[in-house]
Amino acid sequence: MTYNKMTVEDIDVKGKKVLVRCDFNVPLDAEGNITDENRIVGALPTINYLIENGARVILCSHMGKPKGEPKPELSLAPVAKRLSEKLGKEVVFAADDNVVGENAKAAVAAMKDGDVVLLENTRYRKEETKNVDEFSKELASLADVFVNDAFGTAHRAHCSNVGVSALLKPAVAGYLIEKEIKFLGSAVNDPVRPLVAVLGGSKVSSKISVIENLLDKVDKLIIGGGMAYTFFAAQGKTTGTSLLEADFVDYAKKMIEKAGDKLVLPVDTVIAKEFANDAESQVVEGNIPDGWMGLDIGPKSIELFSDVLKSAKTVVWNGPMGVFEMPNFAKGTNKIAQVLADLDATTIIGGGDSVAAVNQAGLGEKMSHVSTGGGASMEFLEGKELPGIAALTDK
Repeated sequence: MTYNKMTVEDIDVKGKKVLVRCDFNVPLDAEGNITDENRIVGALPTINYLIENGARVILCSHMGKPKGEPKPELSLAPVAKRLSEKLGKEVVFAADDNVVGENAKAAVAAMKDGDVVLLENTRYRKEETKNVDEFSKELASLADVFVNDAFGTAHRAHCSNVGVSALLKPAVAGYLIEKEIKFLGSAVNDPVRPLVAVLGGSKVSSKISVIENLLDKVDKLIIGGGMAYTFFAAQGKTTGTSLLEADFVDYAKKMIEKAGDKLVLPVDTVIAKEFANDAESQVVEGNIPDGWMGLDIGPKSIELFSDVLKSAKTVVWNGPMGVFEMPNFAKGTNKIAQVLADLDATTIIGGGDSVAAVNQAGLGEKMSHVSTGGGASMEFLEGKELPGIAALTDK
């Protein structure tokens, strides 16, 4: 999919009430403290731009899965507090269990240019995830224009991203979504070549559409992680007690035939007796013996993958090379992250575990782009239309 959408800089926002869909779905500890504020930091450029240009900024977001009812532990109150500190100005929190209630209406009515209001968790309303018109209209009634900056929910059609887009025109992209479209879109549709995709993670089944969409577009496709063992089986190798999706061995065979020399598979494996960090382990080439499981790519595979990556000009990476949560089986993932960090190329980390792995290795800053949406970036790489972006106004 190629998108050419209006952005926040294409419109005049002064004195206008601007509804902004952010992704404030942040983790909280038992005391209600935010344990990772990356998503709050990610929203700041758009919010600051709107404040500086005299908009009246009304923020909304979901958090967690309250399933359509008010759950105090999933309130956005802590986000309002942290956001106030980050912005250096008060963010008025509208504590309405029905999201658009008396508090929200009063807070918006009292706004001056540059003021900021945050609404309560949009998923307190069961209509939100069903994209019911009634709730979309209530949200839209507060504002004049709409800015979507929540890439993490762009693959869902909800009231707070798709429903309001139909009612508030123009509906434009914030800086985060603009950056996601720019990097993911150009990587898949118009890359500087060679384009190399690195796919890992545990399952072939969850990456089928990504493999199929990318195979036609990439110069090389590297496969590691648990999904590699299904490809091993397709090559006639034994896989011991490794993760194996028997139903997908035939599919893997077809992919190997179709891809030819585009496909790069591991040549050796770090295997262990059990799924534990301190398990007895060794490196094998070829067959994995009975009673052993593959938990990481081996040193020769790291070398092979690194050589392929060194000539790349664009790299998209989705999914770790091994069980990176266990230090003894994180070497493959960390080494690939380091190679990408040192490349003179556009490096795009596509959501989910790969983002966690890159941040764990302390290399997030060295990548061209670290996607803010796991599911959304996957669907983008599959070539699917993302409803939250499709609904925005075209340039």
